[in-house]
Amino acid sequence: MLMAEEEPPHPYPHPHPHPNPHPHPHSHPNPHPHAHPQPPKMASPDEKHPHKEPIPPPYPRPRGRGYSGGGGRARDPRRALCTAAAAVLVLVGVTALTLWLVYRPRHPRFQVVSAAVYQLNTSSPPFVTASAQFTVVARNPNRHLTVLYDPFSAYLSYRNRAITPPAALPPLFQETRSTVALSPLLGGAPVPVEAELANALAMDEAYGVVGLRLVLTGKVRYKAGAVGGGRHGVYVACDLLVSLKKGFVGQLPLLGSPPCKVHL
Repeated sequence: MLMAEEEPPHPYPHPHPHPNPHPHPHSHPNPHPHAHPQPPKMASPDEKHPHKEPIPPPYPRPRGRGYSGGGGRARDPRRALCTAAAAVLVLVGVTALTLWLVYRPRHPRFQVVSAAVYQLNTSSPPFVTASAQFTVVARNPNRHLTVLYDPFSAYLSYRNRAITPPAALPPLFQETRSTVALSPLLGGAPVPVEAELANALAMDEAYGVVGLRLVLTGKVRYKAGAVGGGRHGVYVACDLLVSLKKGFVGQLPLLGSPPCKVHL
């Protein structure tokens, strides 16, 4: 019996056989011949490797020592303590600044309003004997603070050299926004001075204009209600020009009497 011979397979089969071996005779291979060809679509990494597992997104790393694994950050007690301390310090500073602005002490004001000279003897060097009386007005400009001067003394100087011994004054108390007048009587006892100073004083007296300085020194204390502060040294310098001629005694006209300089 003879068997039909099978046709051997084609040695080079077509790699992409057409899905329809018998296409329509009138169909065009490219229905849009004038259209621009579309670029090939790039395959994504997942399409290239369909069996590769996707990489999960990175989780946030813990930051700081106070990080808790429960999804939040635990509160650091030291940081809370520092914040509370800073708030207390700011509050104390603001309170102190407010009190200082309200109760800050202002220097008292002094001014000489009248002068009288009863003796000025330079004829027996090296001693000068002077006796004078001045009226000084003291003003307390503070609205919330009273002022107390104790102890308090005064003397007369010429060219920064005392020509009368210091005279003790009674304690002076000033209420807020008050004015007090003082009339200290100075001198009477001879004071040793240099010969040049005595000669200069005699020349100014002969000319008729003498520059003198009234000095007030002591301790001052400010007080706000029942609360009082510490004592501070006070130095008051009142420079003035008087019309003084040799042999004339009594009330003298003031040629110049600016406000006194107060140093605390």
